[in-house]
Amino acid sequence: MGINIINANNKMKQISKDLLVERGVSIEAIAQIVYDLQIKYIPKITIEDCKDAIERVLDKREVQNAILTGIELDKLAEENKLSQPLETLINSDHPLYGIDEILVLSIVNVYGSIGFTNFGYVDKLKPGIIGKLDEEGKQPNKCNTFLDDIIGAIAAAAASSIAHNFEDDKE
Repeated sequence: MGINIINANNKMKQISKDLLVERGVSIEAIAQIVYDLQIKYIPKITIEDCKDAIERVLDKREVQNAILTGIELDKLAEENKLSQPLETLINSDHPLYGIDEILVLSIVNVYGSIGFTNFGYVDKLKPGIIGKLDEEGKQPNKCNTFLDDIIGAIAAAAASSIAHNFEDDKE
């Protein structure tokens, strides 16, 4: 029974990663954000350390579910397959909608208050691929309302994981 659970989780993780790539997001692009968040605090950090942390974040079912749900909603909005007014709210990334941020809190809350504050920081600044996705989502027939927040949450969670482990290593 245990092996089936592991295989199912690995399959869901791969589906999630494939969806990210399909939407133009690489692990490397997320790793660069994580690196930029942590280099000031951990000068010896490497991009590989950041990729490893992202992989650990992507192992979590909450993260996989957020990726699947958010990307599906973005796709449905692009295809005009949502009912009104939801279609307009998601397609326009309406500032008072906020459900995109609520969805990804399931990712960052696993990492405590540092996860939450890291997410707020990247959500406000929109560094790297997050800013690119945000701008791209403003184009006709393109919606990244959920995707940019998902990437921000993954980066924030990975940076938080590194910070937690770094603190543990110092003690």
